[in-house]
Amino acid sequence: MALSSEASPLERIKAYILNVEQALNAISMVRVEDEEVKRLVSLAKSYLSDAKYYLERDDFFTALSCIAYGEGLLDALRHLGLLSLEWKALSELLKRKKVVVAGSFEFLHPGHLFLLRKAWELGSVTVIVSRDKNFRRFKKRSPLLPDIVRREILESVKYVDKAVLGDEEDFLKPIVDLKPDIILLGPDQWITPEELKEKLAERGLSNVIVLKLEERVGDWSSSRILEILKKIACNHSQDKQEDAFRSH
Repeated sequence: MALSSEASPLERIKAYILNVEQALNAISMVRVEDEEVKRLVSLAKSYLSDAKYYLERDDFFTALSCIAYGEGLLDALRHLGLLSLEWKALSELLKRKKVVVAGSFEFLHPGHLFLLRKAWELGSVTVIVSRDKNFRRFKKRSPLLPDIVRREILESVKYVDKAVLGDEEDFLKPIVDLKPDIILLGPDQWITPEELKEKLAERGLSNVIVLKLEERVGDWSSSRILEILKKIACNHSQDKQEDAFRSH
């Protein structure tokens, strides 16, 4: 389907990339037995990765060439009946909802990835990363990774279109600036969807859909990971002391 003439080159290439990415994500849910098909799918993934690489460097021509190769490989497999997949209309992809996810993301664990993938299924994802000052205020300790590093890590996740730093004084300000269509809260968020909707309405954002992800992937949390790291460090310290004792 033809794309809107109002779409910029960047928006068009992002739509092509998203189409291939969603197709590959659907393929990954199905067991592929044929080794040659698996090899071509792997090659399409490489072209997708290359397209993203060049897009980040504003090399639109090379990015478009890479994603066209990837789409062509998958489409050939589809026409040959070796893969079953459906392409979404690119005009539909260009109208994707703006989705916001917020959190500290001190350690990127499977629970975070599940949340980000669910957000990506709803639309284009922007993550608001908690500032160090706010992290200390809520958790009564400093984060192991500073906010700038946590933002950079999130921007490398394939489900994330953009990551921004939160505001140190007003947690709603980034949301007001971004004007999202949807906000997806994680299962451990301190605020309820109803409370957040009320606060957003007071700031003129009464049409934002606020959802909460109740589903979990295991018992993952930053606090649990920190406890595991402390135990490992403690055990390592004890082992060193025992080795030193035996050496005497």
